[in-house]
Formats: sequence, structure tokens, C-alpha cells
Amino acid sequence: MFDLHCHSVHSDGTLTPADLVARAALRGVTVLALTDHDDTGGLAAARAAAGEHNMRLIDGVEISVTWRGCTLHVVGLGIDPRNAALQAGLAATRSGRVERARRMAAALDELGIAGSFEGARRFAGNPQMIGRTHFARFLKQRGVVKDINAAFKRFLGSSQPCYVPQLWASLDDAVRWINGSGGVAVIAHPDRYPLDSALMRELLAEFSDLGGAAIEVISSNHRHRCREFAEYTRHYGLAASTGSDFHSPEEGYHDIGSLPALPAGVTPVWQMLAESGIPCPAS
Repeated sequence: MFDLHCHSVHSDGTLTPADLVARAALRGVTVLALTDHDDTGGLAAARAAAGEHNMRLIDGVEISVTWRGCTLHVVGLGIDPRNAALQAGLAATRSGRVERARRMAAALDELGIAGSFEGARRFAGNPQMIGRTHFARFLKQRGVVKDINAAFKRFLGSSQPCYVPQLWASLDDAVRWINGSGGVAVIAHPDRYPLDSALMRELLAEFSDLGGAAIEVISSNHRHRCREFAEYTRHYGLAASTGSDFHSPEEGYHDIGSLPALPAGVTPVWQMLAESGIPCPAS
């Protein structure tokens, strides 16, 4: 079983890389990609743990991108985490996160919710990666909201009072950093973006022209649009990927490995990885 999108404490997950791998193995995952946001610091520990569980680990990352004013995520699979250009790009992308977090905390202060910056930072295993999910966990712990989703709906979502926009990497940069490090670039959870059909087609055409490789046809974020995204892969000559986008066993995300098979007629992204010289079993 493949799961090519998940997160550890090195970004906004709650499990260490070793515990994440152990949970994936318990749930039958045989090929796993750790794809923390804009950071590869958990890969070495995940790789060591994968060896103990007879699991294949694919080195990955999820890069934050701004495209036409919208925040997107591009997963890199089979990257070389030692690549200097990739690491420089990730460092630049991370650099604005702490200042953005302080601005979110100031907005929460104005609403009478004090102490949110320090509160959120306590949930961040990597203090440089503090983000909205950590604030959501703080708000839940404080009792302001009942769950993570409510925190985004009331305070942190893109149209809510404590949302702070951020200019991330360009789509061109993200694809270039991933390809330059020997990886393949994948549009993550395409159904999450506020794009109509015309804009989605423009995004995928541009992504393909830049050297993008795949889109997540199977994702816990869009279980009802798999056929639509499968058709996009065929139209734009892209491969199909699959990932749970797992963050935590205690939160409302789908569990790691809880994914259906890819639909017939698509090219699995692991076939592309194998053709690029990245060992990846076919099943």
C-alpha cells in the first residue's frame, strides 16, 4: 500500500517521524513518503525507522506556493534532501512563517484571546514552522473552539478575521527546486483550492509546461472527485499520486494508509519514480 503525503512534528503533524512510520506500518503501508511543509528535517529519522519496519521510504517535501493570489501546495517525491538549491529555496520559504505567526497572534489579541503566540509555539515541534494548525490546536486546548475545523472556520480560514496572507514560492520555483533535486513534482489535494474548472485547467496546463509530473488523484480531501482528477491526468499527460495528508491520530484528518486504489487508466507516480532511478516497488 502506498501513502505519499503525510506530516510529522517537523511541520504541523503531531507524531515524530519514527512514530509516524510505526503507525503507517501497523496500518499496512509498504511505501511511504514523508512530506513535511517546507522542511526535510525529519527524513533521516523516518528513513531509519522505515528500515526497522521493512518499509520503503520516499524522501519528500511539501512546498507552499502562491499562484494568482491563491495558496497551493506542491509535493516533491524522490527529492535529494542534500541538494543545495532545494534547501536554499525551502529556507527562503520558511523565513516568513514566524513573522506571519506574530501577526496572527496580534489579530487574536484584538479579539481578546491572549497568549496565542506562545501557546501555538508549544504545539510546534519545529519552532520555525509555526503555522495556522498550531494556532488551531491552541484554540482547541484553550476551549475557544471544539475542534481544529472550527478554529479555521471562525478565526484562521482565508476569509476569517485572523487570517494573514503570505507570499510563498512561485509555482515555477517549486517545480524547479524539486526537479533540480532529482524529484518529481505533484500538485497536492487539488480539490482544496478555490479554483473553478477554468482556473484548474490553467493551473494544470502551466504546471505541466513547467515540468510538473503528477497530481493527487486520491486524497482524503476529495474522495468524490477522483474520476475528475484522473481525467485531468490523462488530458495533461500527468501521473497520478495518492496520499492521506495525515497529520494526527487525534484530529479530524483521515488516518494514514486509509486510501482506495488508484482508478484504472492512469499512470501511477511510482512508475515515474522507478523510471527516474528511484527504487519504488510496484505494489
